Amino acid sequence: MTDQEELDKVIKEQERWEETTVPSWLKRHPERKKKFHNISELPIRRLYTPADTKNISYLRDIGFSGEFPFTRGVHATMYRGRLWTMRQFSGFGTAEQTNKRFKYLLKEGETGLSIAFDYPTIMGYDSDDPMSIGEVGRCGVAIASLKDFETLFDGIPLDKVTTSMTINGPAAMLLAMYIAIGDKQGVPYAVLGGTTQNDLLKEFFAQKLCIFPPRPSVKLVTDIVEFCTSNLPRWNPISVSGYHIREAGSNALQELAFTIYDGISYVEAALERGLEVDEFAPRLSFFFASHNDLFEEIAKFRAARRLWARLMKDRFHARKARSMWMRMHVQTSGCTLTANQPLNNIIRVTIQSLAAILGGTQSLHTNSHDEALCLPSEKAVRIALRIQQIIAHESGVPNTIDPVGGSYYVETLTNQLEEKAMDYIDKIDSMGGVYEAIERGFFQKEIADSAYKYQKEIDGNERTLVSVNKYCIEEPECPIELLRVDPAVEEQQISRLEKLRRERNKTKVKQALNKLHDEADKNSNLMPTIIETVKAYATLGEICSVLRGVYGEYKELIVI
Repeated sequence: MTDQEELDKVIKEQERWEETTVPSWLKRHPERKKKFHNISELPIRRLYTPADTKNISYLRDIGFSGEFPFTRGVHATMYRGRLWTMRQFSGFGTAEQTNKRFKYLLKEGETGLSIAFDYPTIMGYDSDDPMSIGEVGRCGVAIASLKDFETLFDGIPLDKVTTSMTINGPAAMLLAMYIAIGDKQGVPYAVLGGTTQNDLLKEFFAQKLCIFPPRPSVKLVTDIVEFCTSNLPRWNPISVSGYHIREAGSNALQELAFTIYDGISYVEAALERGLEVDEFAPRLSFFFASHNDLFEEIAKFRAARRLWARLMKDRFHARKARSMWMRMHVQTSGCTLTANQPLNNIIRVTIQSLAAILGGTQSLHTNSHDEALCLPSEKAVRIALRIQQIIAHESGVPNTIDPVGGSYYVETLTNQLEEKAMDYIDKIDSMGGVYEAIERGFFQKEIADSAYKYQKEIDGNERTLVSVNKYCIEEPECPIELLRVDPAVEEQQISRLEKLRRERNKTKVKQALNKLHDEADKNSNLMPTIIETVKAYATLGEICSVLRGVYGEYKELIVI
């Protein structure tokens, strides 16, 4: 990027500056720390110059937006043409309550829906299962059958919105319900747009909400990929999810590397199924966290796009440019929110949102400031949405493409993260792949060690968390209004479920469940049968019970 003569001058002048200007300044103003490093443990230099980017080729490594290697963005004009989708993660209580929240957010300017499900739904249990007691509607909306989905999307036309569903083990069942609602509304398959998270691998070492063992889990993931490739051209069958890896305690580098390795594993599974890479790869999507270190996060997003493009081209021999795209959704980091002085979280979320946008995300969820204390209140979620809208319309940030591109620091950090993520990928390859790494506890230990180190830095005051270990104040016990889910929600949900079981066609349900068992036994693609089964009003728990009988249930091996 700089000719050799000019570069030599810069290096020489930097040496002079380090020997003369800096020492005299340090005598008067010592630096705050002996060593500066980011969360990924990469050392941060005092100053970055063209010498740090001397091995970077603009055309090879940075390039132009909309063109390989997509470092500067997957779309040619980025936000000058279309802003990112503002998609707030929402769901609590009953389907009626969440439907009301959806309509409120759409009225306030949200541009895409994102569903949070409660733990029983996530784990494939009905609301009246003994395992569900005390959890119905608590951390998301309770969904036990197509009847609940009909209520959830009442008055919301599926041809006018896209919907993201944060669901993994039962992803096929929830997608089947969404398809069934589309059929009821007369929306063609070709028009249905949205995303199923459907990333089962990260469950085994990060979020730990697993139903089936790893191999049958990936089989179900691949069923959805295959079905969507043939039938739902606007649906993202997987959102390969680094977010939960980060929330489990990983650093940015581990989040980047492990997420991309999960993506590699899903591509391999689809290829083993007999799909062509350019058939399914254009609809793969990714989901990352945005943490507090602004530049580390920006560099992470840029490195992720470039590394994925190179892997798709060189490892999987994709030919279509869209197969090399990494389209990403980003959520600000829930784990960074503090219960102390919760209004400070608005500032944290703003910084994290800025990192995601400067990093080129296609979709963004902003956390609400009260989430360390409760599910988001209506007022808090509106403020969170306003953060995105103010950045979009008042900051000027979206007016040019990749405005931090060319920064000596950002380009250096982008390179470092890509190189070290590739080291992780090579290491996992050498173990034999993702299943072996999970069985050996590799991911789990890496994340646990990172989480321990981060917490130790906070406890030892080596890392400052405002209002936690510095700038603390005494404040009222409950400084903001909290949203609490009424315990009556569980009774209402169980009552509705009992009514459904009385009124549905029991013979039709039994036949559908028996067929599902037979198709699972034969190792068929289960999506068509699951669609039939949810349309017969079989419950989520009944469907998952059949599959537990065929695939077994996952029990984690504790690795010490």
